Amino acid sequence: MGDWIVNEGPKWLFLPSLGVARASAACLNFNCMLILLPVCRNLVSYLRGSCGFCRRSIRRQLDKNISFHKAVAYMVCLHTALHVGAHFFNFDGFMKAYYSEEESLASRLSSLPTSEGGTWLNPIRGVDGSVPFGLGLVEICFTKVAGWTGAIITIVLIILVTSSTETIRRSYFEVFWFTHHLFIVFFACLLFHGIEGIVRSQTNTDEHNPYECHDKDWGPDQECPEPQFAGSSPTTWIWLLIPMILYGIERCIRLVRSFQKVTITKVIKHPSSVIELQLQKKGFNMLPGQYVFIQCPKISRLEWHPFTLTSAPEEETFSVHIRLVGDWTQALSKVCKADEIEFQVASKMPSLGIDGPFGTSSTDIFRYSVGVCVAAGIGATPFASVLKSIWYKYNNPNDDLKLQKVYFYWICPDTNAFEWFADLLQHLEQQMLELGNRNFLDYNIFLTRGWDANQARNIYLHEGDDADVVTGLQQKTHYGRPQWDQIFPGIADAHPGTNIGVFFCGPKSLSTVLHKKCNEYSTIKQDGTRFHYNKENF
Repeated sequence: MGDWIVNEGPKWLFLPSLGVARASAACLNFNCMLILLPVCRNLVSYLRGSCGFCRRSIRRQLDKNISFHKAVAYMVCLHTALHVGAHFFNFDGFMKAYYSEEESLASRLSSLPTSEGGTWLNPIRGVDGSVPFGLGLVEICFTKVAGWTGAIITIVLIILVTSSTETIRRSYFEVFWFTHHLFIVFFACLLFHGIEGIVRSQTNTDEHNPYECHDKDWGPDQECPEPQFAGSSPTTWIWLLIPMILYGIERCIRLVRSFQKVTITKVIKHPSSVIELQLQKKGFNMLPGQYVFIQCPKISRLEWHPFTLTSAPEEETFSVHIRLVGDWTQALSKVCKADEIEFQVASKMPSLGIDGPFGTSSTDIFRYSVGVCVAAGIGATPFASVLKSIWYKYNNPNDDLKLQKVYFYWICPDTNAFEWFADLLQHLEQQMLELGNRNFLDYNIFLTRGWDANQARNIYLHEGDDADVVTGLQQKTHYGRPQWDQIFPGIADAHPGTNIGVFFCGPKSLSTVLHKKCNEYSTIKQDGTRFHYNKENF
């Protein structure tokens, strides 16, 4: 096709925008190949597990799979806009060439085929040699498979992107979940988008040299025969075949797991609108800090929601703590009868589907000699599992525990958030005192707000007590926000020449601050302290 872009000005049949359309299409194929891979959760977990001897930097990249998925999605949007815009310019050129009364190369090419057995080049004319009178550019585009599939792809992409914003995902998760399954329509239309082959190239350049014949007569009895054109074969399926097979396997694994029996052994209602589910499943193996997706068919067979495991691998059951903040979690609390005081028989509990567990960065804490865990609010859940597992390993003489010191910082917005997690800290604190190793776990709780004048007076009056008036722990609660510019240098001075793992679960704003502090207080000297930042991603 490019052989015919030889004349200047209005004689062009194909504008330079054709190159933009073709280049953006190639980029779209590449990015659509990549976009499915990071959401294959089982594949990512397998790679993470099999990469146990890889460098820390490589493993941390696997923890950024959702960030990579978003980055690829942005590139898909960019190249879609370029592709659509370029083709509007192309079709505008096709129409001008077809309706042009000027004798030019563009109009001659648009009139093909002129003889029996000839082929067409201008998709506006097509094989039948006619265009319905009065149709405009947009109407003409929609008579082509590439036109209407492209329109569907663009509309679906707009819906996918707008329903994936932070506000929608946090407040209307079901909207995000269901609209995201329109990716099936997106990929189906993408596979058929180029099936018509409207982008064509010349097949008889040996008989009809475009550089020599463009200003000569064409025909069977002429020096130059009529040029012949053929559409290029669709190639999108080649790019998408392997990712779609891998994603198909991923969905099959999820389907099989959804039918595996899960027993709810206990339901506990904690303060602050938090419920705890203790579960059992045959063959379930986990690592500290991992998470699962939970489905309750009684509520919806299509909805799966992620929750961090709060139990340790050494325990007989695995558990999750769920904050009741949405319709689905409220419905789950109701069907599990969390408000009822009477003991519920397991057989009367609803059936659940469990997909996972899936690895996260917090499982790497055992690779460091010093670990710093920072949680905000309900972000403490992955560290419940980690701290429990540390305790079991610490008490197992056969377990060679590399971890020698743990710093835990928990930032809470109000006093109610303390209650369910404080029990775990109190238990660990008591056990450490009995073993005479109180310094192994250094925990600090920060209350940022949520107290009034009466509570402040009560806190002041009990300042001299052995136990904290808010949490009941030996360690006193701090009021306000952590001073990271004092905390990081203090840890660095206490552990010179050490690789320290920093693990965080909480809001993005605080994550950005911690990441900067890790870089700021790390040194490249051989005997210097280096902070390695790790963030939980779901």
